[in-house]
Amino acid sequence: MGLLRRLFNRERGHVSTVDAARIDEAVERILAIHPRLKLASHYRRRLKRPVAATLQYVDELIASLPATLEANAAAWSSNPCLRAFFATPDDIARAFGRSEAVRAFFEQNPAALDVYGTLGMALNERHVLGVAMEGDTVRHDVVQTTLSFSDHRVRICGRAESELREELVRRLIDQMALEGLSRLATDRAERLARGRELMQERVALLHQQGTGIRAVVGGDGATPEELTRVQAQIAENAESLAALRVPTETIELDLKGVCEVLSNPSEHVYVKTRHIRIDMMNVIQKANVQGAREIEFHFARIPGPRPETRAFALVRFSRADLPPGGLNIDAAMRAL
Repeated sequence: MGLLRRLFNRERGHVSTVDAARIDEAVERILAIHPRLKLASHYRRRLKRPVAATLQYVDELIASLPATLEANAAAWSSNPCLRAFFATPDDIARAFGRSEAVRAFFEQNPAALDVYGTLGMALNERHVLGVAMEGDTVRHDVVQTTLSFSDHRVRICGRAESELREELVRRLIDQMALEGLSRLATDRAERLARGRELMQERVALLHQQGTGIRAVVGGDGATPEELTRVQAQIAENAESLAALRVPTETIELDLKGVCEVLSNPSEHVYVKTRHIRIDMMNVIQKANVQGAREIEFHFARIPGPRPETRAFALVRFSRADLPPGGLNIDAAMRAL
């Protein structure tokens, strides 16, 4: 009923009062990333509807994620996802033990027995030659696809699954704000480049028309027909420059661009689900192959200067399984 009410209110052009506090929080996160938007007129009111659209989309996306996995050595042998993610059961504790976020969580929450977190992983698919059975015949040099996961990272933690999912919503709101900011940077660069082109064109046309000292001292005179053509080009040039907007309207254009991104979240949030069947060696198999088990995981494309795609899963890890403190591998890796 809540979703239907939100849809009804959105169609009528209203923002649901049920989500008002969350919308306000999301607006504040966007403004923290792009504070210049505060200079636009009525910026909060104009952001609310696009933010509501993004929140609704992100809420449904996070709700579609499966329940958390029990990440421990005992579950490794029976859970095909854990077997796919980690080569050995001991790798689970090592991955969580080197996470600064996990250790900081347990230090800040001394009564917590478990931590809920997002396990991010590099996803690697390789085509290799292997051995396969076809009926009673063993075939060699069969092209196979193997799936492996590496670079395990845990950076977002929560005391409960619901808290973790709420934090994921916030992070996706931040990502939408970054997408809007990235788009503005691109648009602004294109506008500046186009502005330079138009200004250079205008200078050349005005020279042709005889503007400036040329009208005083003469030189390379133009025919009436050429002047008429040049004047028409100058007028067209002026319209193009006007369409780029003057600098005083840049903030308004920025807000409009961010609102357009927020109004179309599915075009900017790249989270997908994958279902595949793999065997004990992480070789992708057909549905009818004996011993293969289906796994489900999600992956996201991370935009930016070095875009990449990483898999992730929601997991629960016990304090009792945390290895003793020692070298912080995550910090050491960043120092390289």
